[in-house]
Amino acid sequence: MATTAAQQANPIATSSHGTSRARPLALARWLEVTAALVVLIVFVGGITRLTESGLSITEWEVATGILPPLSEDAWQAEFAKYRATPEYRLEAGVGGMTLADFQFIYFWEWFHRLLARMVGLVYALPLVWFWVRGAIPAGFKPRLIGLLALGGLQGFFGWLMVQSGLVGDMTDVSHFRLSLHLLTALTLLAALVWTARDMRRLAREPGVSPAPLTPGGAIVAGVLFVQLLLGAWVAGLNAGHASYSWPFMYEDRLVPELDWSPGVFTMFTSDPTLLHFLHRWWAWVAVVALVWLARRVRLRDRRASISLHAAVGAMVLLGIGTVLSGVNLWLASAHQLIGALTVAATAWAMHIDGIASQARRVAA
Repeated sequence: MATTAAQQANPIATSSHGTSRARPLALARWLEVTAALVVLIVFVGGITRLTESGLSITEWEVATGILPPLSEDAWQAEFAKYRATPEYRLEAGVGGMTLADFQFIYFWEWFHRLLARMVGLVYALPLVWFWVRGAIPAGFKPRLIGLLALGGLQGFFGWLMVQSGLVGDMTDVSHFRLSLHLLTALTLLAALVWTARDMRRLAREPGVSPAPLTPGGAIVAGVLFVQLLLGAWVAGLNAGHASYSWPFMYEDRLVPELDWSPGVFTMFTSDPTLLHFLHRWWAWVAVVALVWLARRVRLRDRRASISLHAAVGAMVLLGIGTVLSGVNLWLASAHQLIGALTVAATAWAMHIDGIASQARRVAA
């Protein structure tokens, strides 16, 4: 079969078999569904953390763990495993816990893990089908395999996180491992959105090259990464409870009094009050960077600009509301949900910025 001039110039327009069997639009829709599931799992992960449900399941059973306990004896066996954990012995056991209480926290961790399995299947099975059908555009196979590996790595980090709360006298998971788990999920989300946008563009413009990452986009991504890292540490250390007022940390103090005796590194990575303070004020640096990106792309894609503006505004308002509410479960969970949507909107805007940069280079 003869190829077009555009396909000869750029083989990404054809499938890996060198034919026109590539289906970039179908792949874009599949990637978008997977991205939506990642947003959902981040949301449920936030609820799991806020309800302190993450340590309720002490083992990782790939197959048998799909079903929750189905009998009274099975529930009692799971409850006994949880009562042996440091979290129960040192915290939950003080006030006691009923089986119904345990079933509540067990549900959220079980649901979180069920969604993780679902994300894996929704991604892996269509990938095999597209691969066998020769529907993957040339040059994209390594990227799609990389996304699969990143998803598996994110799940592995999740189990490492759980393990960190089951040893010694730990009553919570390591906030370092929690941030690794969350940020890997958000990186996967951004990569899914970016690749889906590449596929949609390829469907419209056969032969076009993938959008590049611009220096400005990279800086914005770095600023947002710092804010997300701080947010993950705040969540892991329950640092949202360090202050219930805004903009003052407490009483009439904008800047909290701190004891720096543990050392600068420890303070900047593990002090709940300092991390809460940094998270609430670095947010404004992130707002400036994200609004700059949204305005930069508004003429080329108004929808991307509006989406990013809306996500940033909602994220800030929900963050302030979470503080003033004393870390209300649903406000805090919504804050994490909008954080994930902000990542998706940022990836979309960065992709548009890359296209614009590419167009400027071609025009020059």
